[in-house]
Order: sequence, then C-alpha cells, then structure tokens
Amino acid sequence: MKVILLEDVKSVGKKNEIVQVSDAYGRNMLIKKKLGVEATSQALNDLKLRNKRAEKDAAESLAAAQKLAEDLKDKQVEVKIKAGEGGRTFGSVSTKEISEAAKKQLDLDLDKKKMQLADPIKALGYYDVPLKLHPQVMGSLKVHVVEG
Repeated sequence: MKVILLEDVKSVGKKNEIVQVSDAYGRNMLIKKKLGVEATSQALNDLKLRNKRAEKDAAESLAAAQKLAEDLKDKQVEVKIKAGEGGRTFGSVSTKEISEAAKKQLDLDLDKKKMQLADPIKALGYYDVPLKLHPQVMGSLKVHVVEG
C-alpha cells in the first residue's frame, strides 16, 4: 500500500513523502492515527498542489528577505546609553534595545533573535550589527551608540 505521510514518522519517512508500507501497518497505524493518507489520485494531486504552494511561498520569503537586506544597507539606528567619564558606558546595548530603536526610528519590525552580535556593545561609536533575515540571506544594520 502506498501512503502519503502527513507528519514525520520515525523509521518510515518525512512529511509529504510517498512511502510503500504493508496494508495492515498503513490502515491500522498510519491512517488510523492520522499520520498519513492513502495515495489515491486525488491525494497525489493535492500533494502536488501543496508542494507548488510551498515552493512559491519559499521563493516569496527569500525575495522579501533580499529586499529587506538591500533596504537596511542605507539605514542607521541611533541608540542612547548612559556614559561616564572618558566615554565609558554603564552597561551594554542589547539586541532588544536595537530592535526597539529600529521600530521607533525606521518603523521596521526586526526580531532581536535574528541579530547576531558577537560581543555586547559596551562603548560609544558606530557598529555594524549582522542580521540573519533568511537561512540564505544575511543583512547588516548600522547602529550609532551615543551618550544619552
């Protein structure tokens, strides 16, 4: 019996994969627990349509991430932090503060988890903060840390 898997099944296959299993296992385990459906012509056609839609969505998200990376090249965010004598700061600038500043100043909703700071920002000045916008797209945001 051929079955289209609706979820990942250990030692059988991945989601949206067509697998050959015994009739009993297919009916009593996979179909009964809604882990798969029988591979009829209608189900195969639905699978093709789902795969095309998923490819289209992936291409759209990649294009959107590339456009956002291009837009961020020219933009800069200013973050204020308390500083003492000689420009020494009290604390550091976190990705949360950078994300909030980008929301207020640029009206961009950047996820703080996608910002990849190697070390916390602990001094005044200009910094490039790398952003992982998509598994294939990296962007960069300029951050100006000033005394505030």
